[in-house]
Amino acid sequence: MCEAALGRAVEEAKMRCEALEDRLIKTLKKFPSSSSPWKTTLFRLIRSELSFLNRYSLSLSCDSTNSHSIRSSNNSNPSLSVNIGHLESVIHILQQPFITGVSRVCKPVPLSSSQKLVRKADSGASSIYVDIVCCLNGKPVWFIVSDRNPKYITWHGSSANKGLRKRIQDVLQAAQSSETLRPSSLILFFSSGLDHIVHKKLQEEFGAADLELPFPCFDCAFFDEFEDEWINIVARSYQEACILEIEINSSVSIISTPRKECTVTQTSNLLSLKHVAVDLKLGDSFCSLVSGMNCCLPDSEIDQLKDLSCGHVQFVNFDTTALIAIVSGISNGGMDKLLATEESQLRNRFKGNYDFVLGQVNSEASSPINIELTGLLAGKGGIICQSVYAEFRELLSMCGGPNEKLRANHFLNHLKVVPDCPSSRMMSLPTTRKLALKNKVVFGTGDFFHAPTLTANMAFVRAVSQTGMSLFTIEHRPRALIGD
Repeated sequence: MCEAALGRAVEEAKMRCEALEDRLIKTLKKFPSSSSPWKTTLFRLIRSELSFLNRYSLSLSCDSTNSHSIRSSNNSNPSLSVNIGHLESVIHILQQPFITGVSRVCKPVPLSSSQKLVRKADSGASSIYVDIVCCLNGKPVWFIVSDRNPKYITWHGSSANKGLRKRIQDVLQAAQSSETLRPSSLILFFSSGLDHIVHKKLQEEFGAADLELPFPCFDCAFFDEFEDEWINIVARSYQEACILEIEINSSVSIISTPRKECTVTQTSNLLSLKHVAVDLKLGDSFCSLVSGMNCCLPDSEIDQLKDLSCGHVQFVNFDTTALIAIVSGISNGGMDKLLATEESQLRNRFKGNYDFVLGQVNSEASSPINIELTGLLAGKGGIICQSVYAEFRELLSMCGGPNEKLRANHFLNHLKVVPDCPSSRMMSLPTTRKLALKNKVVFGTGDFFHAPTLTANMAFVRAVSQTGMSLFTIEHRPRALIGD
């Protein structure tokens, strides 16, 4: 590569870095800020790449004024080696709507004590590098991302490169040893394609299968600089991308853990389903939310619950905060009555929770929560575990008003109650003040069925995220029972 071409390549790479940083900012909008600590890692990597390119550009500029041009050690023409393509591919994956629960990006995954001993004797490493730890359509997965030219992806290793086969073996062993971060499958994303011989080797030795995901073939961003009234566009094609999946439980390197059996039961007839919600005057937004859900599910749907890993999320796991938010008088027209009440009466009624309740009233006035949840829950069935059912009934008896109890009874009749059956990976987390056992049971039951947990308990979600575990959740704004 001549110096002029190298200079243009550096400037193009710098432009891609700046465009990618803007794209990352937009991508982060789909993730709750409280559950995306990995964003700092990505910003650091992008800025580090840009800093390298700026130094390289300055060095190139200085050398061009000297009599000696840039040459590599073997006197061949200089070339530019950057990591921006890899980062583009990682963010391209994060942008997709079926990617949720991201807990780690471009960071090592720690190994268990036994695995550390094996790795230390082998290479001295006590962790394994994984590009993305997340949920894909509700399933916990690990992504390995490669942007290399397919002709440089070798199967067997050398002194300079351990080879793809060895790397996959190491990652699968790490997946086996990890209790809390253990994925259901390993996803290999080769953004520039894969040689057919290597592709066949992955199929034969690891049972890799082509994964059909609706990834867009092109990715582009508009660069905020204008030259001669032209807009710069940074574009990237993924037409040649190869995406493979290795299921952990079916891999010869992984020991399968049998899942315990659960049976689903319908909630007891707290209120006859023959009564129409409108006749009960439960509220228009509440009726719209319930009618939009897939509520008429036979008991045989347990089989579909267990088969959620096939792709489309059909169920939502409700925690207690979600049930309260849906039936609360604040969410169903009671806020006008509260706002018309004297402040002294409200303070006497809600005591130390006055500011908390008033904040929820103001939030509801600006953005009604049941209208927001109607779109999220449309066409989905609802499940609750036995612990949530018992806790919700107890709270209703203590704090719920007659209208809130009617709405609760009506809604519970449209849900499936499942036994407490938290996933083994959730229960392997240590029980602490922030990781309370009752919350591990509730969220772990959703994780067992690969169903997202609808919750306002973001303190628990943050605590889980800090362990590195990917968890499929949907955040909602909190609401309280007000005795409506």
